Amino acid sequence: MSTDAPGGANIEGEAPVVEETVETDEATITDDAELERTLGLTGGLAIGIGTMIGAGIFVFPGLAAGEAGPAAAGSFTIGAVVALLVALPTSELATAMPKSGGGYYFISRGLGTLAGTVVGLSLWFGLVFATAFYLVGFGYYAVDTLAEIGVSVGTGLVIPIALLFGAGFTVLNVTGTENAAKLQNGVVALLLSILSVFLLYGSLDALGVVGTASAPERFMPFGPVSVLTTAALVFTSYLGFAQVATVAGEMKQPGRNLPLAMVGSVVIVGVLYVVTVFVATSAFQSARLAELGETAMVDVGRHYLGGAGALAIVFGGLLATMSSANASILSTSRAIYAVSRDALLPRGASRINLKYGTPHVALGLAGGPVLVLVATGEVEVLAEVASFLHLILYGLMCVALLMLRRDEPEWYDPDFRVPGYPVVPILGALSSFALIGFMRRISQVIGLAVMLASAAWYFYYARDVSLRGAL
Repeated sequence: MSTDAPGGANIEGEAPVVEETVETDEATITDDAELERTLGLTGGLAIGIGTMIGAGIFVFPGLAAGEAGPAAAGSFTIGAVVALLVALPTSELATAMPKSGGGYYFISRGLGTLAGTVVGLSLWFGLVFATAFYLVGFGYYAVDTLAEIGVSVGTGLVIPIALLFGAGFTVLNVTGTENAAKLQNGVVALLLSILSVFLLYGSLDALGVVGTASAPERFMPFGPVSVLTTAALVFTSYLGFAQVATVAGEMKQPGRNLPLAMVGSVVIVGVLYVVTVFVATSAFQSARLAELGETAMVDVGRHYLGGAGALAIVFGGLLATMSSANASILSTSRAIYAVSRDALLPRGASRINLKYGTPHVALGLAGGPVLVLVATGEVEVLAEVASFLHLILYGLMCVALLMLRRDEPEWYDPDFRVPGYPVVPILGALSSFALIGFMRRISQVIGLAVMLASAAWYFYYARDVSLRGAL
């Protein structure tokens, strides 16, 4: 079977949909649409930061400090380094292949249909686990918001609230959302404003500039291994940078702006995470933060700025978890849509709603499993499984770049090339896979089970489909 163009068919006789793409300085033109290049560097940064700054910065500090103490700052730094090592190869792949589907598309064209199927379906479930994590975090912040205004309902309502809003976000995405980019930019600007003021004051207070300096806790109370296991847990916080790649076809000067947006968003968010851990562990000891759990940052806000600080964090946490959950449901549907267009799932999964112009079947396949996982309420397991499946994706993207550079097919003409090749993609792949080894066994088992099920689906449904090397 030829490897120069998509071919073959699945067991239902459906073949991959082939789109020719024409790149100009003004637009990316495909058979279905003309995407104008309207996004600049600021827009790209807003997408990356807006996706990453979400639930992680409000939900993780208490959990991470409970696992690694103040050294959790090192865990977030490790996560940022791994993300940076993957961001550069992803930038090159995205400027060569500005297509919907992002990492799935790069891997299926660089490594073939089996790898593409495993990654595409795993990305679907990885985003489902991440979305469920965000929604449970949202439930905790919703309960805390009610408590701050004097309505005490207890944690028993966390899961029902998460389920209700998960269903609501799915319906919202089906009916379409106008001005989504402006809304995202507004939310990001508001979140950054809240965090900047809070973290600046908290840092000055912790250092004794505006208050009494905090007595430092031993930096690594649980040993060095805890730093790595916590890095594996919190890596979910960095899942958003690759979303920038999905808008490569709409970005001005992609060879310059795409890598700057990816790398810049990781650096900015990484610094915010590290400062947040410093401020949180300066306010309370690790044991107390672990006890406070998912909403520890509310008490940290109260410690530094009283009731106003608690309200600011509660409001920011609600905005962040809501934004992350909503964006992840949309991203999940994009992954399902791309896999379906390649005939690796039934074509019906990519059906577009004629009234709203949205992939309603794909959104249903995104929202349904999310609600099932939300019902478990297992926040840390949800986060780790999401990290596991995305680390596989990121490692294989680096491998796909190495394969494409080795073969240099005629169509491969990226606007940006990775500096330090081949060291950077090799380190990106190795560090992504290595971080998986520090996860808890249950997360590894669930992640591997998802990948094996995806491979079994390929052999049952789409083993005659060929995708490698085609645009």
